[in-house]
Amino acid sequence: MTDPRSTEQRRQDALYRLGHDVDAWVATTDTGTGAPRLTPLSFLWHDGSLVLSTPATSATGRNLAANPSVQVGVGQTRDVVLVQGTVEVLGSVGDRLGDAFAAKAGFDPRRISDPYPYFRLTPRTIQVWREENELAGRWVMRGGAWV
Repeated sequence: MTDPRSTEQRRQDALYRLGHDVDAWVATTDTGTGAPRLTPLSFLWHDGSLVLSTPATSATGRNLAANPSVQVGVGQTRDVVLVQGTVEVLGSVGDRLGDAFAAKAGFDPRRISDPYPYFRLTPRTIQVWREENELAGRWVMRGGAWV
């Protein structure tokens, strides 16, 4: 077991992972049935938010549009960043953001014929931990503010 990191080190590690990882597990809820859905999606960390894109007709796309409360897991189970926050539908995006998303994700939703809206997840909380000895200090963001 490694020594626990400071809150500041965890914050820096989370920002690095959010800026460099490509994919995340996105947990949504169907507002009609209450059924959970866990889907891997590519993301872009942009201006303090996660930008996602998925087909409007997919279950995840419908859930993101209908229920603004979402949780995202980035990383491995022994080095995880959990982001919980509020989603808003962006629909289309400008060239700068669209190009940045395409470069990071490896595909460009703007070039897909089916509607592929963008979604912005604004974090309310972020938790970061590696092992049991980091559980006590895992919160690096609460109420949308860094701890």
